[in-house]
Amino acid sequence: MAAEMSAGSLAKASGVSASMLSRIERGLVSPSVETLERVAQGLHVPVSRFFGDQARRTDFSHVRAGKGVVVDRVGAVADYRYELLGHLLSGNLFVEPYLVTLLPGADPYVTFQHPGLKFLYFLSGEVTYRYGAKTAAVRAGDSLLFDATALHGIEVIEVQPVSYLSVVFTLRE
Repeated sequence: MAAEMSAGSLAKASGVSASMLSRIERGLVSPSVETLERVAQGLHVPVSRFFGDQARRTDFSHVRAGKGVVVDRVGAVADYRYELLGHLLSGNLFVEPYLVTLLPGADPYVTFQHPGLKFLYFLSGEVTYRYGAKTAAVRAGDSLLFDATALHGIEVIEVQPVSYLSVVFTLRE
């Protein structure tokens, strides 16, 4: 929203004059905390946005369709193909986005268990997915989000082919 807002609109939304906003932007004055709060409210962003080190946040990953790196994951199940779709090297959050494809010989596997949160978005097929003591009938377009420390995985492959986006979020140690 900030990129689309004119100085006049921001002045009106924040209650801070356009001339004061101009002086702040050019570094001629140091705004008070109250003024920063009003500008942040006018932009609909948290005040912390003004203090983030955006110049150091340069990680950006672009993987063209079909060009992800096929990886052999430790403990990977036979005939579960993992294609890494991106990576970031900085920050304290580790994100692993994979396109998972069950190859024709794949069997159900319900004992995945690892740290972090997992998000799954099913692209094709139908399965029964187990999470701890719960099961869910899942098909293309469905998603799951859960704490991955509980046992989880595909219990029954109902309709093939099965493919899904799997994103695991963990904190770096």
